[in-house]
Amino acid sequence: MTTTLDSAVGFAALGLNDTLIAALTALGYEEPTPIQREAIPPLLAGKDLLGQAATGTGKTAAFALPLVQRIADEGKDRRGTSGLILVPTRELAMQVAEAVHRYGRSQGVTVVPIYGGQAIVSQLRALKRGVDVIVGTPGRMMDHIKRGSLKLEGVRTVVLDEADEMLDMGFADDLEAILEATPATRQTTLFSATMPPRIAMIARKHLREPVHVKIANEKLAAGAVPRVRQVVYIVQRAHKVVALGRVLDMENPTAAIVFCRTRTEVDELTETLNARGYRSEALHGGMSQEQRDRVTKKLRAGTAELLIATDVAARGLDIEHLSHVFNYDVPSSPDMYIHRIGRTGRAGREGVAITLAEPREHRLLRNIEHLTKQRLQIEALPTVVDLRTRRLELTRASLREALLGGDLDGYRVVVESLAGEFDCVDIATAAVKLLHEAESPGEADEDIPAAAPPRDRERQQQRREQLAGGKGERVRSAKEGRPKRQPRADEGGGERSGYEVTRLWVGAGRNAGVRPADLVGAIANEAGVDARVIGSIDITDRFSIVEVPEDAVEEIISALSATKLKGKRVQVRRDRS
Repeated sequence: MTTTLDSAVGFAALGLNDTLIAALTALGYEEPTPIQREAIPPLLAGKDLLGQAATGTGKTAAFALPLVQRIADEGKDRRGTSGLILVPTRELAMQVAEAVHRYGRSQGVTVVPIYGGQAIVSQLRALKRGVDVIVGTPGRMMDHIKRGSLKLEGVRTVVLDEADEMLDMGFADDLEAILEATPATRQTTLFSATMPPRIAMIARKHLREPVHVKIANEKLAAGAVPRVRQVVYIVQRAHKVVALGRVLDMENPTAAIVFCRTRTEVDELTETLNARGYRSEALHGGMSQEQRDRVTKKLRAGTAELLIATDVAARGLDIEHLSHVFNYDVPSSPDMYIHRIGRTGRAGREGVAITLAEPREHRLLRNIEHLTKQRLQIEALPTVVDLRTRRLELTRASLREALLGGDLDGYRVVVESLAGEFDCVDIATAAVKLLHEAESPGEADEDIPAAAPPRDRERQQQRREQLAGGKGERVRSAKEGRPKRQPRADEGGGERSGYEVTRLWVGAGRNAGVRPADLVGAIANEAGVDARVIGSIDITDRFSIVEVPEDAVEEIISALSATKLKGKRVQVRRDRS
């Protein structure tokens, strides 16, 4: 079943009560978004709903407004917790709880967020007092269920927000347990940006004749400029930091997120950028909640211009004035790329998504192009000349602004005292030079070596094969002297076998319920490693052995050691056998 309403209707026509309409008006809401028009009426009618919509489409209000109204309609008959909202991250839990509070405070609807990293004592007190709506992460909710501090028998509405993200983070078992603990008569709402088979399976099992709502990506008219300008720069790994700095100087973002694969990379890049004069802050899973809150407040307040973050830490983070998204590494999956770039270019504003790709990552770029049905724009890195020209343009803009602003009389005496000795144009030129040097950090003396674009590299390889004098005979490179792993049976030809591999020992096996998919998902999601380069996996009763690329082994060990596998922390090390 699918609902469609005229796009011109306001919130009043969706069935919301006068108190909610007044609250929305006070908050500055004018017209419902497409997902709100489609979802609110069936949710008010008590129907289950399966919604597909990306971050930034207004889906929080789409499920929160009907939930608040249904609780308010219960009046004095309310008994215990009525609404349960499950989200993947603590940041999103706080944002959703804040939204529910804003919508429901005039009607006495209470809400509490519960998540890891927060003192559990304060959560226990809030739950003991009683609350209408609980917003939380699956892991912390399971903790309270096991303690007996979270009673779900009175729950009438369950919302799964960003369900695909929760599955990617390994919460599948927790979600199943929580849903099973709630009454079968509940109303269930599931929102997901993508609809993989696992989401469809959960919907079939836990939703009753749901209304299907899908908000398609906005189609651009012929010749229209996309809201997010997507650019790729091909650069060797050794030159990435310099390349990022150069692109940042050229783009001059209002506020930006730079995505990295690992927390170690986040810390190192943040330190390096700050040493080069940028105002950057790190955000990753290894930080305390207090540190994370302080970082997000700085970015929202404008006292920091760059947020260096991992995907997991940035999930659910909504920065209204974000102008740029930078992929310091190509995301390991096209879906992750879409999630990242969707954080900019919102509310009618144009955004910019810039990716620094290594030459060997061209297959990942092709996968992204295939999913988005768009050609990524590969450009040459700005040169030193480009950068100097750009900085001179900024200096010119600053001078023009000062001239238009007036109030220059206090400085005129300096020019007049020099005018008898020097030409006025020379005086102005010297002033421009001083301003330019004061505003410009130290510039690189040399250009970054150009890396051949992916398709050019393929042509170069074909040319080398021809010069070698044989169809199957390639010119040997330094890498070809290294040992190569044998391709798995399902790889069909060993296309990915040209790199060193290492065997990892993971201290969990069949007895802990570990499956190959769990290990692949953990490595891909937590360490940011492309799942296709993970080699053979052997699972015994008590441990598992996984083949991974040698150049990523330390990042994988660090990431897996800091996360949970099947709900438990496990030991991870190089296989000693």
